[in-house]
Amino acid sequence: MKIINAIKEWGIALPLVFLTFSCNDDFTSITPLSQVSEQSVWSDAGLAEATVTGAYNGLASGGMEEQMLASLTDEAIFTHTGRGINTINESRANSADTGWINETYDWNVMYGYIRDVNLAITNLSTGQIEDADLVQRLLGESYYLRAYYYHQLLRYYGGVPIIEEPLQLDSDYNIPRNTFEECVNFIIADSERAFDLLDGREMESGRANPTAALALKARILLYAASDLHDYSTASANSSLLSGYSNPELIAYTSGDQQQRWIEARDAVKEALDYSSTGYKLDLTSPVSLEEGQQNYTDIFLARNGGEADIIWERQFVEISGPGRRVGLWNGPNGYHNWAGNAPLQNLVDDYAMSDGSEFDWDNPDHASAPYENREARFYATILYDGADWKPRPSDVTERDPANQIQTGQYEINGSGSVETHFGLDTRQGPVEDWNGTRTGYYMKKFVNPDPDFVDQTDFQTIPWPFFRETELVLNYVETLLETGDEAEATNWLNKIRFRVGLPAITATGDELVDIYRNERRVELAYEEHRYHDTRRWMIAESTLGAPAVGIQISGALKPGATVSIYKYDPASYDYSYVPTTVDPGFENRLWLDKTYYVPIRIAELNADTALIQNPGYD
Repeated sequence: MKIINAIKEWGIALPLVFLTFSCNDDFTSITPLSQVSEQSVWSDAGLAEATVTGAYNGLASGGMEEQMLASLTDEAIFTHTGRGINTINESRANSADTGWINETYDWNVMYGYIRDVNLAITNLSTGQIEDADLVQRLLGESYYLRAYYYHQLLRYYGGVPIIEEPLQLDSDYNIPRNTFEECVNFIIADSERAFDLLDGREMESGRANPTAALALKARILLYAASDLHDYSTASANSSLLSGYSNPELIAYTSGDQQQRWIEARDAVKEALDYSSTGYKLDLTSPVSLEEGQQNYTDIFLARNGGEADIIWERQFVEISGPGRRVGLWNGPNGYHNWAGNAPLQNLVDDYAMSDGSEFDWDNPDHASAPYENREARFYATILYDGADWKPRPSDVTERDPANQIQTGQYEINGSGSVETHFGLDTRQGPVEDWNGTRTGYYMKKFVNPDPDFVDQTDFQTIPWPFFRETELVLNYVETLLETGDEAEATNWLNKIRFRVGLPAITATGDELVDIYRNERRVELAYEEHRYHDTRRWMIAESTLGAPAVGIQISGALKPGATVSIYKYDPASYDYSYVPTTVDPGFENRLWLDKTYYVPIRIAELNADTALIQNPGYD
């Protein structure tokens, strides 16, 4: 079918069908040829399917935007100014100026697509389409999308108004926020409806599927069980939250948190038992470092079998548009790229050594060569000084025939005297002396590494993973730890570690919890989990609230060494690595507890007077 082919090519990003309403007057009731009536849409199988497909547009580009959620965490810092990132990271957001908000969780955008799926659910249930199997599938997709969009609102805003019917012009738009618990229950109910309707179906890639429905249910229950959403725990950790007059909007105010952890555990296990996805999670011992790097790379590039780890994704094709220029937006300026979401030293330091031990700047061996003998995911995620990368553009080739990242300053004596040169990928370099990293690192994950792929002109097709099997495993580990089964938690955690070449864990207690949280941090880096994890664990003050740190690198020539064209070479250079706070004049990170939630815009508060603002934004 034409529609299905378009889904394959566009990753279900088809335009919405335009709807009109007929009038009694014969002249004015003529429907333009470019439009169809609402009645026609829901009596025609093809139009109904196209309309439900259009509702997927609320997913936008997933996380593959020029500005990434990673830069609102201790994973990255956004290189450019004037984008509203600082507003959030400096805790200056308010109802009049919310700072940057991605459309994938924007209040107004989400409710627009919720109305679309409400229209679909209402009209598909009227029996106008004879193909019952198609109706069942489209209803399953619609319930899933509604659950997903509400889950997005809940994660960022707390409890929001639950609207199950498409609002009309004469509807009462003064709708109060539902409680956090009511929203959780609603999302679970829609996820279960979606699963029941989609169970047993082979769905086109990119469309909702039964495993994704179970994964969504499991994720929202994990969040619901977390400390931020248990009011007694949250209020004990935050005076702002304890003083909020409507705690039911952001947390459970009654009930047993431990029971919620049990429910989350059972939901995750149900999803794992049902799932037929996953990639190399059956290993009994660590693979080599090289194989571990390849395994991890294959997952986020969705190739060589790694795509089996993805439960539900946003697909892209080779055509201009958002989500397809990740390399251009984030790559080195020495390649004429834009350095957007640059990794922080805060993240780099949390990657283990290859033997599983912690990296430590107080260890002289680590400090003198911080990029040697690190775990596999570091090399797959981060471009660092001296890292091999793709061929340079033609106008830069002569400056770097070795094709290595240069983010330091180095001595050169090829002309007879010793001179200090800034690397090609610095903000002071000779290629683009402004458009470079502020941290000394560049993002590698999700960037096409093919040497023939040119970031400035080509459009990549790497999908965005909304849900991965590995997230399910990590969710299961967390629920096991919270319910007291350390042995089983360790068993599952080791499955992930073996795949990337790390040894088995033997720790227990708080140390095991810390290892789990770090494992989740590096495994899911740049996948939009860190933002939520640090909040629901209530550790954001020590993560986003910590200074953003980069690295200063210098290379001094060894006695007798002669270098005319720089390349990374420990035989010719003595290197120095100094962690340094990113210029606080650029971004002075500050955590205030109001930042646990996104403020509701003043326009929404004015339009719906029944709304109550989130804590700290009055």
